[in-house]
This record gives sequence, structure tokens and C-alpha cells, in this order.
Amino acid sequence: MAEKILDQINEPKDLKNLNYAQKNKLAEEIREEIISTVSKTGGHLASNLGVTELTIAIHSVFNMPEDKIVWDVGHQTYVHKILTGRKDKMNTLRQLDGIAGFPKSKESEYDSFNTGHSSTSISVALGMARARDLKKENNNVVAVIGDGALTGGMALEALNDAGNSETRLIIVLNDNEMSISKNVGGISTFLTRIRTKKFYKKSNNYVRKVLEKVPKFGPFVIRIARKVKYSLKQLMIPNMFFEDIGIKYLGPVDGHDIERVEWILNLAKKETGPVLVHIITKKGKGYKPAEDNPDKFHSTSSFDIETGKSKKEKKKDYSQVFGDKLVKLAKNNKNIVAITAAMADGTGLSEFKKQFPNRFFDVGIAEQHAITMAGGLAKSGLKPVVSIYSSFYQRAYDQVIHDICIQNLPVVLCVDRAGIVGNDGETHQGIYDLSFFNIIPNLTIMAPKDFEELEQMLEFAINLNSPVVIRYPRGGEDTIKFEKHNKIELGKAEILNEIEEKKQISGKDENNNTEETKKTDTEKQTNKATIIVIGKMVARGRNILEKLKEKNIEAELINARFLKPIDEETIKKSIEKTRRVITIEDNIIKGGLADEVMHIITKNEIKDVKIKCFGYPDEFIRHGSVEDLEKIYGLDDETIIQDKIWE
Repeated sequence: MAEKILDQINEPKDLKNLNYAQKNKLAEEIREEIISTVSKTGGHLASNLGVTELTIAIHSVFNMPEDKIVWDVGHQTYVHKILTGRKDKMNTLRQLDGIAGFPKSKESEYDSFNTGHSSTSISVALGMARARDLKKENNNVVAVIGDGALTGGMALEALNDAGNSETRLIIVLNDNEMSISKNVGGISTFLTRIRTKKFYKKSNNYVRKVLEKVPKFGPFVIRIARKVKYSLKQLMIPNMFFEDIGIKYLGPVDGHDIERVEWILNLAKKETGPVLVHIITKKGKGYKPAEDNPDKFHSTSSFDIETGKSKKEKKKDYSQVFGDKLVKLAKNNKNIVAITAAMADGTGLSEFKKQFPNRFFDVGIAEQHAITMAGGLAKSGLKPVVSIYSSFYQRAYDQVIHDICIQNLPVVLCVDRAGIVGNDGETHQGIYDLSFFNIIPNLTIMAPKDFEELEQMLEFAINLNSPVVIRYPRGGEDTIKFEKHNKIELGKAEILNEIEEKKQISGKDENNNTEETKKTDTEKQTNKATIIVIGKMVARGRNILEKLKEKNIEAELINARFLKPIDEETIKKSIEKTRRVITIEDNIIKGGLADEVMHIITKNEIKDVKIKCFGYPDEFIRHGSVEDLEKIYGLDDETIIQDKIWE
């Protein structure tokens, strides 16, 4: 069996010894490696298959790590990791203690900057380029950004600054016509027009050849040539945005032709100012199931390579329940509109989009705009429902405060993927939303214990004339099924298991025991406990409740339902009854449920209370499975039930 070319590649400089035929063979081998790996570990498949040749070309032309490359979003760096000494660790991709699915500077010197959210690369790269100039160094700085990420406002801000700066910087636009949901908006339309104007390129080359034959009359002819070229661009490609703001435009070229990509990157290296290289790629390239369904294979669980079918059975999840319920509500309420930021499928809004196309708005990767636009819709009498992942709501924090809550506008903010999401790691864990939303005035915050409660909360939120957050996790319900579902009332918790206090009659209790045979108040209190939980952790509380019976501990289980306004009276009465309390939340402890409960204890001067708060610490949580991470941070059943709080 012939040795694979990939076996010869241990670091990027090894690429420089290969010819183009060998590099094309290497691209095939890398695709096979990625498909094999992701079929087992899950991960981002389509985007990585699409940048295989582009990544080989970049590492062939530039000298990493002296030269710097910043990958926007970063989920398309599997090829980069294989070429930079991590090919033997690909089997650990996204696993606990394995290599991350995104760039991590602690993992390799070739990962120049940690990324995980969209539209940041140009800003980072411009900062690095300016630092290089100040330090009088001479390395190249490259930002690789997708056309979907280019719709983000931060990317446009960075382009504007870069064009005005005259700083030497290379921006590689990886144009695959799709982010997660199909790209929308003016930028996408503009790029499509560039892709289709082949006549421009032919005409431009013809004019250049003609002008080369004109006798050189100095600066006059050069000025005329430039004007003709610029006029031709304006005629054939209206609104040549990049060059108009001061960024040299090169391309487009086929991103799967390594020789052409290297050629145009070498041209870009010669520029003395900012330059954008437009590369056309196909998402999912080389694996037909991913080419046919790039959105499905954007992020996938383990799958069968032959068929492309997931190895995990597709089950009903919170996103689907949310989407289905919103469709039902929208049929009876024409004022309901839905908004998402390039996540129609992921947030469960595909059916809403299909049934109410005029009331559905996918704004692209533009969370800030999504929230403020929702404010405009609400101010005009409509009922906007915005669905965004928890970690992406961080990007629109000011808009939630400034454009929604200050005016107390009735916008429903649905927080998908709340809590630990697992394998995507620090940039995607949704463990901060309870805390950062909790401090905003006028905002109601809810979290359901199961599918039915989510449906109830959504209907309640639609009818509440003020801003509301509903947060729910990725995936489906726990195995526990809740029979009890009290009506949702503003700021009212739900007691799922109540302790009945025994009444005393004339020195005897109701069982006719004398005072001497009864336990003291302190002893009785040690056999009681209050468990306060919210969201998906209500199921965890139910598990703990059952296991406490084996310890002869009677527990009151409270489903908080509302973090804000929290049900102070119900929680106060329970803690006064038991004097021992635990809180469990899928959020950091700071600023969440735990802080609210401790505030109730302090405010009401409840004495002699034993309390233990289970949640995530004030740190960033690494990648790994949800089960592994819950075990590490002590949120699993076994750790909680063995805690000293029960002694």
C-alpha cells in the first residue's frame, strides 16, 4: 500500500515540498480523514470540507506561525489543525481533554487567536497588523471570513476602519453562499452579482492588454487607465463596495483550485495596503450528503458514512416544541412575528417561516439588529418573538437594555441552547444568561421544567405586555415525566412536593406522642430539606428527592419557574420550615438562582440555615460531553446526594 501524502505532513513547511498534483491528492486524503473523524465524534463537517484546498494553499503561501491567520468563527479549522501537527489527535476532537473544535492558542502556536463567534476576524487581524507596524515587524496577517459572517455589523465596522487605515492586511473572503441558514440581505446579493459577472473579468483583461500597447505618456495615461478600469467596474459591478472604502479587491477565483488560490494569495502579499481576496468554495465539497444538505451537516452528531444518516435517533426537542407552539399561537394572533439571526432551522422556526413567510424575519448574523428591530416592531403594535442561542444573546446585551427594557416593550426573547451545550466549549456554553439578564429592570425571566411548561410559558409571555426571557436547553426532556403543571402565574413558583407540618395540641402532637418522646426542633429540622430548582434542573431535583428518602430526609421540591420576579414568599416559608436548602441551576452561581435564594434568606433574617448551591463556578467551561462536565462540576445526581449538606 502506497504511503499517504498526509503521512509526510507534520507541519506547514512540509507543504512547500509538494507539487500541485500531490497537493490535490493531499486534499482528498484530508477530506477522508475529516469525514472519518466527524462520523465518530460529531462536529462541523460541511464547512471544513469546503475549505480544504483553501487551507492547503494558505499554509503553502504563508509562513505560519510567524505569519498570523485568524479564522472567523473558527469551526472550519479541522484542516488547519491536521496540517499543524495535530493529525494524530483528531480522534479526540471535541472530546473531554481532546483537541477543541475551534482555534485555541493554548493548544498550538499556530492558533493565533481564539474564535467561536462570528464576524470578529477582521477586527482581530487589523489589531495584529497595527501592532506589527508599531513594532516595526514584517510578517503577514490574514483574516479568513465567510460570506455569512460578512453580514455581521462588526465585520462591516472593521472593513470600514481597515479601508481607511492603509494598513497592510489580507482578508480572505470564503464565499460558499451559505452560513448556517441560507445567507440573506444586501451583502449576499452583492456577492452573487460579483460571482455572476464573468463578462467583467474578460473585459477588464481585454482593456488592460489594449492599454499596455499604448505608448507611455507618463502619469497622464496611467490616470486615464485607472479611470477606465474604475468606470468599467462601476458599469459591470455596481457598488464596488470594497474598493470604494479603500480595500483592494482581487478575485473571485475557484477555491478548490489550489494553484489558482496560491497565485492570487501571492498577488495579495505584494499589496502595500488592505486587500480582499474573494474565493468561491462549495460547502460540503467531496462528500455528496454534505454537498446536498450543507445545513444538516453544518454541525452534526455521529453518522453513517455510507448513507449520511445520523447514528442518533432524532427525538423531539425544545426547539421543535417552541416552534410548533408558536405556529399554533400565530394562527390565532396575526400580530405575532418571529425573528432569528441565521438560525431558522436550529431554533425551530422553519415551519413558522413556511406558514407565515411575511411574518418571519431572518436578519442574518446580526443579533444586535435583530433585537432593536424587534423593538421597532413592538413599538408599532406587533408581538415579536426573537429566538437566538444563549451564547449569542451576549452580543446584543446593550440592545436588550437600551432598545427593549428601558421602554418596557413587549418582546419575547427566547433563549435556546441555555446551559451547558458540551462539545463546542467555552464560546458556546450558555451558562451566563440567567445572570446577565437578571440585573436588567423590567425584564421577566422564566425557565420551563419540560415541554408542556415551555408551551405554557410561551403563551403566557405572548399575553404579557412587557419584555420576557424564556430560556431552555439544547435537546429534549429528561426521562422524568411531570404529571403536575399548575397554571403559570407571574412570579409564582410551583411546589412539586410539599412537607406537611404536624400540629401540636396541648403538649401532644396529633399522633398523641408526649413532648418527651418527640424530637427537638433542631433534630426535626435535620430530617427536612428544601430543594429549589429551575429549568432542566427540576428533573435533577426530582431525582434527588427520591434518593433523599433512602436517607430518611423529607424534602420540599420547589420549581422556581421564575428567576425574576422570584417567588419570595413561597421560598421563605419553605426555608423557615426546613432550615436546610440546596439550589440547583444550569448556570453560573453568581447572579443566578443561588444568589436570589441567599438574598431572600438575608433579607428575611432567617437564622441557622444550612445552604449549598450547585451550579457552575465563575470560570469558562471547557469542551466535553454534558454528562462529563456535569460530573466534573458536581451537578450530577451522585455528587449532590453525597454532599455533606445531608449529614
